[in-house]
Amino acid sequence: MNTLSYKTVSANKATVSKEWVIVDAEGKVLGRLATQVAMMLRGKNKTNYTPHVDCGDNVIVVNADKVVLTGEKWNDKEYVRHTGYPGGQRFTTASEMLRKNPIFLVENAVRGMLPKNRLGSALFRNLHVYTGTAHPHEAQKPKKIEIENK
Repeated sequence: MNTLSYKTVSANKATVSKEWVIVDAEGKVLGRLATQVAMMLRGKNKTNYTPHVDCGDNVIVVNADKVVLTGEKWNDKEYVRHTGYPGGQRFTTASEMLRKNPIFLVENAVRGMLPKNRLGSALFRNLHVYTGTAHPHEAQKPKKIEIENK
């Protein structure tokens, strides 16, 4: 048996082929959308995936204001922040957050699914979320990706 034919190819910054993809979030469940987007940002959908290298695509998410939550999550799901002062813990429901800042809903869900280190920060910079269908990345010629809504 020729063992030289089994070479593990490890991607690096020079050999990675990054693409631009666009995902429409209209009518998609937030968590299921976020898992697919996080997987594309990491590059886990590619054959040359390497855990310690940014080998994922640049992902554009449009229609973030039309994302869906199942069950009673619109009223039960809470986002917590702190002002920095004693007793300064503030709670916001998902419905209020959708009204105030719908981009935060998608970004927060995806950020939680990325690694908590420098690589995760670099991967998060490849995510671009917009509320409408218009985006300033037409020059990159993004490829439209269809995500199933199971």
